Amino acid sequence: MAGMRFVFWGVVLTVFVYLCHIQARLANVEAEAELKVVYTDELPSRQAQLSSLKNTEEFDVLVVGGGATGAGCALDAVTRNLKTALVERSDFSSGTSSRSTKLIHGGVRYLQKAIMQLDYEQYMMVKEALHERANLLEIAPHLSAPLPIMLPVYKWWQLPYYWAGIKMYDLVAGIQCLKSSYILSKTKALELFPMLKKDKLVGAIVYYDGQHNDARMNLAIALTAARYGATIANYTEVVHLLKTNDPHTGKEKVCGAHCRDVITGQEFDIRAKCVINATGPFTDSLRKMDNQETKNICQPSAGVHIVIPGYYSPDNMGLLDPATSDGRVIFFLPWEKMTIAGTTDTPTNVTAHPIPGEDDINFILREVRNYLSPDVEVRRGDVLAAWSGIRPLVTDPNSKDTQSICRNHIVSISDSGLVTIAGGKWTTYRSMAEETLDAAIKAHSLSAEPCKTVGLMLEGGKGWTPTLYIRLVQDYGLENEVAQHLASTYGGKAFDVAKMAQVTGKRWPIVGKRLVSEFPYIESEVQYAIKEYACTAIDVIAQRTRLGFLNVQAADEALPRIVQIMGKELDWTSDSCLCEIQAELEAAKKFLYHEMGYRSRSEQLTKTSEINLDYQEVVRYKKRFHKFDKESKGFITTVDVQQVLESINVHIDENALHEILNEVDLNKNGQVEIDEFLQLMSAVKKGQVSDSRLAILMKTAEETLDMRGPVTVDRSGGGV
Repeated sequence: MAGMRFVFWGVVLTVFVYLCHIQARLANVEAEAELKVVYTDELPSRQAQLSSLKNTEEFDVLVVGGGATGAGCALDAVTRNLKTALVERSDFSSGTSSRSTKLIHGGVRYLQKAIMQLDYEQYMMVKEALHERANLLEIAPHLSAPLPIMLPVYKWWQLPYYWAGIKMYDLVAGIQCLKSSYILSKTKALELFPMLKKDKLVGAIVYYDGQHNDARMNLAIALTAARYGATIANYTEVVHLLKTNDPHTGKEKVCGAHCRDVITGQEFDIRAKCVINATGPFTDSLRKMDNQETKNICQPSAGVHIVIPGYYSPDNMGLLDPATSDGRVIFFLPWEKMTIAGTTDTPTNVTAHPIPGEDDINFILREVRNYLSPDVEVRRGDVLAAWSGIRPLVTDPNSKDTQSICRNHIVSISDSGLVTIAGGKWTTYRSMAEETLDAAIKAHSLSAEPCKTVGLMLEGGKGWTPTLYIRLVQDYGLENEVAQHLASTYGGKAFDVAKMAQVTGKRWPIVGKRLVSEFPYIESEVQYAIKEYACTAIDVIAQRTRLGFLNVQAADEALPRIVQIMGKELDWTSDSCLCEIQAELEAAKKFLYHEMGYRSRSEQLTKTSEINLDYQEVVRYKKRFHKFDKESKGFITTVDVQQVLESINVHIDENALHEILNEVDLNKNGQVEIDEFLQLMSAVKKGQVSDSRLAILMKTAEETLDMRGPVTVDRSGGGV
C-alpha cells in the first residue's frame, strides 16, 4: 500500500513539474514575441559599434568580458530593455569559453559527491545545470545535440554502483532527461565502441549529455545581444574604471570605464550606471582596479585537451573514465569528425596565452591507452592539436586542492558598486547571467523588465532544421559535407554564407572553394567572419572556424589564403599595409605554435636526437634516401624531390614542397640531411610522429619506382 502511494505521488509530482514547465515555456514564447529585434538584417560594423560606445551619453549596463558569461549578461540586460554595452579586450570567446570539453552537462561526478557527502549545494548545482542543459539544446539546435557517453565497467561490483548513480542523474533531470540511460553487455559494448579494451570488460553503461561548438555558441550569444540592440565591441580593453562621488552618501561609485581600442590605440570613456565584471580568470584584475586591497576570490586551474584522429572513437559515442590513475576524470569524445581527449586539472597562473604542457599531453595519452584495445596504438604523433583553458574556480585563497573546489559561482557587489560574477561553468552561463542582472538591478535601482532568456533562440537557431543542408546543396551547388558544416555552424544564417561563396569553375561543386582540402571550411566563411566582427586571422582559425583547434598543420597551411582574403576585405593590400599582412601571418603562426600545440608537435622530432633503428632499418631507409639523393650529396632539396616525383608523374607545387621539407629540416638550412631523415624515421617508428608528409611521400615514391623496375638505356633515349 505504501509503495502504491509512493508511485502515485511520484506521478503527481512529475505531472505537476511538467505542467509548470509548459506554463513557463508558453510565458516565455509570449515574452519573446514582445521583444523587438533592432537589427534583422546586417549587424552594425565594429566601427559603428565603437562610435556608439564613444557617443552614448550613458549606458544602463556596461559588461566587461566577452566570454559565455559576459555575453550572457549582455543578452539578459538588453532583453530586459536596459541600454547595454559589452567590451572584450581580445576576441569574443578567445579565452576559457572556447577551450572547454565541448560538453553541455549537469556534472555526473558532482552528483556523486552530492550524494556521498550529502552536499545539498552540489545537488542543486547539478539540478540547475540539467535545466540549463535542456534550455541550451533548445535555443541553439544547430550548434548543439545530445551525445551518448559510455562508461565501461571492468569489475562486477561497479556495475550496480555506477548504474544507480547514472539513474539518479536521469531522475534529477526529470522531464528534461535527454534520453534514458541503459546497460550494455560486453558484446554490445564492443559492438558500439570496437576500440575499447576487451580484457576483463564486464559491460558498460551509456548515459546522455549535450555537446556543442563552444566558441560558436559564445559568438551566437554575443551576436544575439547585438541583434536586440546591445552595443558590443571586441578588442576594446578597459584601462581603468571611472568613479564619481555619490551625492547622497559621499562615497566613490563606479560610473563606467576608460577604454582603449586595441587595434587603433585610441582611448575613450564609456559611462554606465552599472559595471559588470565578467572577465573569467581575470576577475581579480578588474576587482583590483576598483580596490587594490581586495582579496582574490579566484584560483585558476588549467585544463588541457588534445585532439587526435577521428578513427580513435566511434562517430557518435563518447567515453568517460571516472577514475584515472590520479583520480581525475577523463572524457574521450567525438567532435567535428575528430576525437577530443581531456581534461587535466592543475593549479596555474593567470595568463592570456595558456600553453599546453608536454606532461599533460602525455598524461592524457597514458589514460587513453588504459581504456583502448592493445590493437590500437596510441601514438604521440597522432596529436593533431592541443590547448589549455583556464577555469576561473571560486575558492578560498588558502585552498590548494583545485579538484575538490565546487564549480559553483558567486555574485558580489563591491562598496563602490562594481558587480562581479565569478566561477560557474559553461552550461549554466544563462542562469548565472540572470542572477547577476537581478543583483545589479536591485543594487543600482535600475528600471528593468523580468528576465526573458529562457527559450530565447540564439543567432541562427530560428531558421535551422535537420534537413536545411539539403536546400544548400540543391540551391547553391555546395558539396554535401560543406553544406552540412554550414548548416550546423550558422543555422539559418548559412544561406548568407552560401550567397558569398565563389564559383569553383568545376562541374561539382559549383560554389564553395575550400581553405584546405580535408576540412569543409570554405573561403566565403572568412568574408562572413568579418561581418561577425573577426579582426585577425587568429579570430578566423580559432573562433569563427575551429580549424586551429582541430589540426594545427592544416590551419598553418590555410593561413596565407585567410590573410589574403582578410587583407582584401579590410584594405590591407596597399603598400603601407604589407607589413600588417606579414604581422598578421606571424601572429597567427605564433598562436598555433604556442597555444594550439604546434610547438609540442614539432618538438617530438627535434627531441629525438637518438636514432632508434636497427641495422636492417637503417639500410632500408638509407636506400630510400639515396633514390632522391642521386648525386650522393648527403642531403636532399626540393629540386631533388621534385625530379623524382615528376618521373612518376606526381606534381606538387614548389611552395607546398618547401613546407613539406621544412617540417623535417631541423637546422633550417633549406635541405634535409641523411641524419635528419633517419631521425624522422626513428620518430615515426616510436609513434612520436605519425603523419609526416615527407616520410609518406618518399615511401610511396620508392614503392612506385620499385614496381617499375630499372629503365633501359633504349627507353631513356640512349643517354648523353
